Amino acid sequence: MDDRTARPDALRPDPGADARDRRLARARAGDLDAFADLVRHHQRLVFGIACRMLADRAAAEDLAQDVFVQLHRHLATIESDAHLASWLRRVVTHRAIDAVRERKRRPVTPLDTVAEPVTAAVPERDPMLVSWLRGQVAALPAAARAVVVLRYQRELGPVEIAETLDMPLNTVKSHLKRSLAVLRARCARVRHG
Repeated sequence: MDDRTARPDALRPDPGADARDRRLARARAGDLDAFADLVRHHQRLVFGIACRMLADRAAAEDLAQDVFVQLHRHLATIESDAHLASWLRRVVTHRAIDAVRERKRRPVTPLDTVAEPVTAAVPERDPMLVSWLRGQVAALPAAARAVVVLRYQRELGPVEIAETLDMPLNTVKSHLKRSLAVLRARCARVRHG
């Protein structure tokens, strides 16, 4: 099966791409309304990654704000809307890894005291299992956690994750394999008590 069969939508042109690229050009030219539109369009992506990586809504909001400030300073280097999304994923992930590493150097608030982000209720999910699993993902080392979050929360493929994190593809695959093995082992221990 080739890529065209796996992702038929990948071959269709994106009708909104030109409009987003024009908005980016206006933002680069100093149009603050266009920049605000960029932020609104990409804030879910940035906040989502930050929130999953940090498991702390307030810290994720601060980090997301810092990422958009950094974007404003680097607008001239952004070539297209697709490049912008890739740049944002890379920057927010690296900044979140730095924040996780910094937390290890100082006391950490237990995850069970952190409010979960508001999400649409899915009745078939077990909230205790979801909370436990989020805690297990949060316990992974920072780089492994970033790979797992980008793969399963942002649904990026290994190649995109490698590009986002400036990490060799085999390292991404190793992180995924080891992290999933660790998570499966922890689930088995809990089930078999």
